[in-house]
Amino acid sequence: MSMRLLAKDLYRLQQQVEKLEKELENAPFDRHEHLQERLRSVRAERDHLRRVLDGQKDSPTRPRA
Repeated sequence: MSMRLLAKDLYRLQQQVEKLEKELENAPFDRHEHLQERLRSVRAERDHLRRVLDGQKDSPTRPRA
């Protein structure tokens, strides 16, 4: 997958995390557990994608001459 697509997915996930955090702040108590679980899942996916993207930035595809 190209870095550009990874970066777009990372941005989308970050936006989703922010939306869920705001939703959690304003949600009634009975929805907190569900939202926290969803937030944990999206954060984990975001963090994984960030590590993948950072790994691609750190390891060049061609060695320098």
